[in-house]
Amino acid sequence: MAELIIRRESWPIAGTFTISRGAKTTADVVVVELEDGDVRGRGECVPYPRYDETVDGVVATIESLRRPLVDGLDRASLQNLLPAGAARNAVDCALWDLEARHKGMAVWQLAGLTRPEPVETAFTLSLDTAPNMAAAARRHRHHSLLKIKLSGRGDLERVAAVRENAPDSRLILDANESWSAQMVEPHSNALARMDISLLEQPLPAADDDLLAEVEHGVPICADESCHTTADLRLLVGKYDAVNIKLDKAVSDGLNKFLPYVRAKTKHGFLLSTRRDLKKLNRKDMMLMIQKTTKKHLGKNIGIQLIRVMKTTERLKAIDESTKLQREMGHDAGMQRRYVSRA
Repeated sequence: MAELIIRRESWPIAGTFTISRGAKTTADVVVVELEDGDVRGRGECVPYPRYDETVDGVVATIESLRRPLVDGLDRASLQNLLPAGAARNAVDCALWDLEARHKGMAVWQLAGLTRPEPVETAFTLSLDTAPNMAAAARRHRHHSLLKIKLSGRGDLERVAAVRENAPDSRLILDANESWSAQMVEPHSNALARMDISLLEQPLPAADDDLLAEVEHGVPICADESCHTTADLRLLVGKYDAVNIKLDKAVSDGLNKFLPYVRAKTKHGFLLSTRRDLKKLNRKDMMLMIQKTTKKHLGKNIGIQLIRVMKTTERLKAIDESTKLQREMGHDAGMQRRYVSRA
């Protein structure tokens, strides 16, 4: 039996955070707490307008679980009561946290994972004019990994400006579905010459079949195109990586997290676990989750940011085993893939 507490939080953003779909000045979060005696489990989510979610709607959905939670709702039953999305994820994470605290262990132990280690996260440069993004890149050039928001028109100028002002940083890009099909091949080839590591969701999800028909000089990552494990087979031949956020409507929730990882490896998406590039233990694989507006709740359940590496040489350093290469469905001639670790 668990008592449900729902709390809305609004966190001011330093300035304005802008992507191709709009801008915001606050990060609006829904926090869920489940109390059972002296034990309290917590989870949170960020409703996404892209998936027709609002704070009010998510709160109402979570509120509908008050009676089932009192009656003993567990993680497995939750999957059948709510669709994948922000509301289910917040409750799912709270249930994991509650059970782990009852058992006196961390969630990663409850899930049968290895202890999470500190990892590098990307610092995101908000969408702006090329001169303003150049200035932002100069201010943040000390970060080794920068993520750049794009919008379609003028993107090559934006990326060139950032690259010039952050020459030593690895750069990953996120177009948030803002490109047209005609842009993919020429733009990605130009981006490859700027040593760009990753291009995320260039085309609208409804149009991404075109990615299988065009050459792209930079590996492409799916975000909005991947909703649940059932979508993975649809990504093969179009994408090189998948970005999964548990608190977005695309998520299956932490309860289905490990099956998702297994499905990803089955479909040939390469995952890794070790930053030191010395070992890769398939049992230890855990998909990296892009950090959004989390403070500490995500860290408690082992959610970390995607880590990008590239080139055959580094792949060989990570994967010294031909058995693993066969298992992943990749051969030694593979030139680029994305490697995430936890």
